[in-house]
Amino acid sequence: MITFLQGKLVESLPTQVVVEVHGVGYEVLIPLSSFDKLPPPGQDVKLLTQLIVREDAHILYGFMSATERDLFRLLINSVSGIGPKTALNILSGMNATAFRGAVANSDVKSLSQISGVGKKTAERIVVELRDKIGSAGALEAASAKHGLSPDDQKTNDATLALMALGFKQVEAHDAVRAAQAMLGATATVEQLVRACLKKG
Repeated sequence: MITFLQGKLVESLPTQVVVEVHGVGYEVLIPLSSFDKLPPPGQDVKLLTQLIVREDAHILYGFMSATERDLFRLLINSVSGIGPKTALNILSGMNATAFRGAVANSDVKSLSQISGVGKKTAERIVVELRDKIGSAGALEAASAKHGLSPDDQKTNDATLALMALGFKQVEAHDAVRAAQAMLGATATVEQLVRACLKKG
């Protein structure tokens, strides 16, 4: 399995790039969200990758962030009828935070406006991913929309981390607030999470 490529960016288009690694040029398909983050051609680049093997081709898909690759994998592995091409369209049409928020809030309308995603597919995405994305997705999308202060962002990040570890939203939020009161405003997200886990 090729998990990442690190080398020189030879060519970049909105949908694909060529990366040279030790004299070998790899063609990699990418979403628009990754294209926006690429360095200029000629510079070094590191792309996280997912190799898809078909009968007639081995295709590399590349991402500038782990969040994008995780979402790509979630879509192709968890939603029936969604292949790599549609998953790339989804990542190109909506950032990962907005996508998770749309799924968590059952926002079929926003999802069905993405190129290649009709109403039926959008409904299937919501049904099949809602439990996997859960209320953490809605919380994350809401915080991104409102542009939180650094302290609120810290509380939010710690709460999301605890929810990912199995805490319910209210429990996680209360635990983080208690940890902040105990450790003070300078505590990092990691320190807050550790304190909550010790108490729990």
